[in-house]
Amino acid sequence: MSTPTDRRYSDTHEWFLVDGTTVTIGITQHAADELTDITYVEMMPAGTDVAAGAPVGEVESVKTTADVVSSVGGSITEVNEGLADDPSLVNSDPYGDGWLVRLEVADASALEDLMDGATYDQKHGDS
Repeated sequence: MSTPTDRRYSDTHEWFLVDGTTVTIGITQHAADELTDITYVEMMPAGTDVAAGAPVGEVESVKTTADVVSSVGGSITEVNEGLADDPSLVNSDPYGDGWLVRLEVADASALEDLMDGATYDQKHGDS
């Protein structure tokens, strides 16, 4: 799966898609592949304020549990409730139906310092 070019990527394998003042967060295909079979997803509830660099939840797999960290501060407006019934969506469609959480942000400019898709691919070997 090709890494989408319409979002930014962190060194900790989260992606951030900006739409106005809303930022959708998910994990990359690389992270999903490394975790293998994702069995459980738990995000903080809507209404929770999150600081930049803080976890917004965690993803659990047969191998390990990993924090999902936001590179931007904001307030959680929506959690992907579909993952409660089918956490494997994070493995099968990490850039689409497997998104994790949405934040309302005052300033998304911090995301400009993150990697674009091509840089992420070079660094992490996705193709």
